[in-house]
Amino acid sequence: MSLRDCAAPGTGRGPFVTHGAQSGLGRPGAGLAALTPIVPDWDADPRVGALMTTRVGGVSVPPWDSMNLGIGSGDAPAAVSANRQRLAAAIDAAPVFLRQVHGERVVGLDAHSAAAAVEAADASWTREPGVACAVLVSDCLPVLFAAPQARAVGAAHAGWRGLSAGVLERCAQAVCAGASCEPQDLVAWLGPCIGPDAFEVGSDVLRAFGVAPDTPGGRFRYQPRADGDPRWRADLAGLARDRLAALGVRRVSGGGWCTVQERSRFFSFRRDGVTGRMAAAVWIHR
Repeated sequence: MSLRDCAAPGTGRGPFVTHGAQSGLGRPGAGLAALTPIVPDWDADPRVGALMTTRVGGVSVPPWDSMNLGIGSGDAPAAVSANRQRLAAAIDAAPVFLRQVHGERVVGLDAHSAAAAVEAADASWTREPGVACAVLVSDCLPVLFAAPQARAVGAAHAGWRGLSAGVLERCAQAVCAGASCEPQDLVAWLGPCIGPDAFEVGSDVLRAFGVAPDTPGGRFRYQPRADGDPRWRADLAGLARDRLAALGVRRVSGGGWCTVQERSRFFSFRRDGVTGRMAAAVWIHR
């Protein structure tokens, strides 16, 4: 299996890790405690490892302090490289990053993917042990998937554009195809993202989700600006839950953090402008 497009076939909080292994992580590598990651509290097979980094535990200086994993964020490349090496050592797997474009493309990963050219995509999946599907976020929503018996895993980067375009559906379906299972067999976890009190959007976002601006309701709350310009607050994690439920993915956890509000733990582009990127990763243990 090589890197390729994957054609689609026919609320809780995770704990911070301080010592040892937690649910969803399995066998940690060296330096894990220093990263204080968030670990999914989900019902995945113990052979599946998963975590999301915070802004803690790296070498980058402000405003990227300190565990910035995003190339192109303005940070020193050597610092980003050192942080990525720390992540790889901590999870004892090879994280494969993508050139994220806010789309719906999904790529499959194999043992050669870490050394291959970076793919333009917003989700990945694999059934290769020791290869980690990784997505970078600051305010967008990371979603991790695991199939039964650790037969396949996947990760998706879901901003509002990718979410409305179907990136979660395509990633879940690719994992199902690789694992020979159905969406209801998957477990999914939603990581930190911009919360419903901070995510201000215009009518274009409502229309992308098929919602009429004059009758929003549901995941959109009307809140105009002081100048009278119509605006809404959007529940990105809630919209993701709705998409997953419609697909048949019923075991969904996470989604209880706001990157904008928790400055000491999370990077936020919406809050800070120039900032770092965190990673959510999922892998099958070797």
